[in-house]
Amino acid sequence: MGVAVEPPWLIAIAASAGGIQALGTIVSGLPRALPAAVAIVQHGPPPRPSSLKQILSRRAHLPVTVAAEGDAIRPGTIYLSGREGLHLTVTEDRHFTYADGHQIRFLLSPADPLLESAAPVFTTHLIAVVLTGTGASGTYGVQCVNTHGGLVIAQDPTGAAEWIIPHVTMYPGSLDLVLALHSIAPALDALVHGASVKALASL
Repeated sequence: MGVAVEPPWLIAIAASAGGIQALGTIVSGLPRALPAAVAIVQHGPPPRPSSLKQILSRRAHLPVTVAAEGDAIRPGTIYLSGREGLHLTVTEDRHFTYADGHQIRFLLSPADPLLESAAPVFTTHLIAVVLTGTGASGTYGVQCVNTHGGLVIAQDPTGAAEWIIPHVTMYPGSLDLVLALHSIAPALDALVHGASVKALASL
């Protein structure tokens, strides 16, 4: 009888207004040996993918790359969405693909398509991180992650550049942790190494 192999981890991070600074704080806190892939999408007018890659690469210990169509999702890499007007999504065999932004529930926000597609693939090995921003972008995706057994972390709005997405009081049943920005990276590292949500609630 073969030994069961644990599925890989995916950390999906969604940000909006004020997100670049928050993203920099998180990627700088992730260790080189992180046994997870990281996918980052940003709502609103972000800088060009090449510019965002340069900004984050200066702070990250992990390699930062722009996801290409068909890329296998590999641990220890930070992937950025890189095709304007298209949404970064996940296939059943754990590769990245791009979808028409107007064909997924008519949403323009990139958070929902990424989370909705990743949730049934990575199930309990998916962590969604919702950072500073405005509005309710990512609401459906967060609920999908929750339904499939993944974890959802929201940035504590105290000190955030904008109110977080989604508003922490709107979907209390979908959020596993609400953490200060500086606590998110240590929590991610702990979770993918087996720490419980309860143990991290006081961070």
